[in-house]
Amino acid sequence: MSAPAPTRPTAPAPRPADPDAGLPATAFGKEKGLLEQVTLYVFVVVPFLALAAVVPAVWGWGLSWLDVGLAVGLYSLTLLGITVGYHRHFTHGSFRAARPLRIALAVVGCMAVQGPVVQWVADHRRHHAFSDREGDPHSPWRYGTDARALLRGMWHAHLGWLFDRRQTNAERYAPDLLKDATLRRTSRLFVVWAFLSLALPAVVGGVVTGTWTGAWTAFFWAGLVRVALLHHVTWSINSVCHVVGDRPFASRDRATNFWPLAILSAGESWHNLHHADPTCARHGVLRGQVDISARVIWVFEKLGWASGVKWPDPVRLAAKRRVPAPS
Repeated sequence: MSAPAPTRPTAPAPRPADPDAGLPATAFGKEKGLLEQVTLYVFVVVPFLALAAVVPAVWGWGLSWLDVGLAVGLYSLTLLGITVGYHRHFTHGSFRAARPLRIALAVVGCMAVQGPVVQWVADHRRHHAFSDREGDPHSPWRYGTDARALLRGMWHAHLGWLFDRRQTNAERYAPDLLKDATLRRTSRLFVVWAFLSLALPAVVGGVVTGTWTGAWTAFFWAGLVRVALLHHVTWSINSVCHVVGDRPFASRDRATNFWPLAILSAGESWHNLHHADPTCARHGVLRGQVDISARVIWVFEKLGWASGVKWPDPVRLAAKRRVPAPS
């Protein structure tokens, strides 16, 4: 018998024009209304313009120690609202929080101006369900793997996805949060908490200095610039941490660790382990990986405010560790 003719490799199927085309209709809820879209543009664009104005602002006029203190303090507080609250507690259930802490985490998370807690959680759970595949709301690999497609995808993952009029269906992806009446009300008051986040530094700056200038500079630095910086650090987890960095643990997607963002993101940029073991309360599990969010959860546990914390399991970690390729 003659040997069978070699088969030609089949060309990969072309990516659909709409990478979400294969999703069931129930994946999406109602579309964003005009007011929601306008509010989104204001909360995204205005802080970004403030961040772009930082260099001429520093060159031209004051930055006081009060401004620095307010900016660092509010950045740290609202960052933890996202990392400890929105992400590790509400989305993944990495720990159980006492009722007052649970509501406080929702409020402080809203003050990061990244959206209502219920919608944020729904989006993130959908991201994990389809990570770096069709259906992921913010994968940088959405349009392909060549350089041009990846640049387009990184822009989409970092910022562009926010302006999609279709919203993830919270009833499908966050039903547990919708059952909590207090949490639903807190989420619906997002605009109030966002306004408070921007107004509070202005009030403190004005009261402490007794001047309108003090109120304005505090609003600029500890309000607008702080929110813009936090936005782009958080969005970089979606874009940079799925493209650049190392992958010591096996996951079904392309999530990476990117150490330069470890401090600014309070440990979120140890993203590879998170996607390998999403419910783990600590993301930085290897030697030298600083994870501020995990340390805060540890403090909550010691104070009796958190329980059922899902700390790393050495056996589970070893099973997920990648075997280095032979040199």
